[in-house]
Amino acid sequence: MTTSAAGQPLIPQPPATVAALRQAISQIAPAALPAFTRELDQAADQSRQGADLAPLQRFIAQWAVYVHIQRRPEAAADLRRWEDIAEAGDAAKARQAASEIGRILDEAHAAIALAAAPSRPIVTASVPSPGAGAL
Repeated sequence: MTTSAAGQPLIPQPPATVAALRQAISQIAPAALPAFTRELDQAADQSRQGADLAPLQRFIAQWAVYVHIQRRPEAAADLRRWEDIAEAGDAAKARQAASEIGRILDEAHAAIALAAAPSRPIVTASVPSPGAGAL
C-alpha cells in the first residue's frame, strides 16, 4: 500500500471506470483485486443476460465508493473499526456501528456523486411556462 501525509488521500480519486478502479485498487488495496474481478465478472454476466447496464453501473458505483474510502487511511480504519464493533454482538453498539457505517458510506457516495457531476452553468433567466399569457 502507498503511504500518505497525515490526513491526505493515498491517491487521487480515479474516474469511475473499470480500468481506473482496478488500477487504484492494485495500488491501495491489492488484496481486494480477486473480489473486484469476481464481482466484475458477475455484473458483466448479469448485464449480458438481462441486456441491461444496471448491474455494471452498480458495480462501478460500489467500487468507486470502496476506493474513495480506502484511499483515505483514517476513513478506512474507522470503517473497519465500526464493522468489527457491529459484529461483536452487543445490540446497542451494533446499532451505533450501523449508524456510523451508514454515515461513512453516505459521505463517500455523496463525494463520488459530486466528483462525477458535470459542471453546468447556472441559468438565471426565467422562462415562461407553456401557456403563460395565452388566453
